Amino acid sequence: MNDLIEKTLMAGIGALALSQKKAEELVGELQRQFNLSEEKGQELLDKIKETVSGQQQRLEEVAREELQKSVTRFGLVNREEFDQLVQRIEEMEKRLK
Repeated sequence: MNDLIEKTLMAGIGALALSQKKAEELVGELQRQFNLSEEKGQELLDKIKETVSGQQQRLEEVAREELQKSVTRFGLVNREEFDQLVQRIEEMEKRLK
């Protein structure tokens, strides 16, 4: 299940990276067609990159939230809970010796 979620997340990030490349191409085309200065083109590209970065962060947040919901729904434990259980078992074993 984690593998599926990771692949989905990576596909989303890949799509965003591809979008960034396309944005660079689009800005270059706009610069040529509308005689935009290098500075204006860079400003536009920076705004697009900022938007893509925000979307990437949000995608990561959503993926984490969905993963946590899935873990809870399937009754799985996270690493912290697992470590706590291991510690409790070790303490019980010490008391039994």
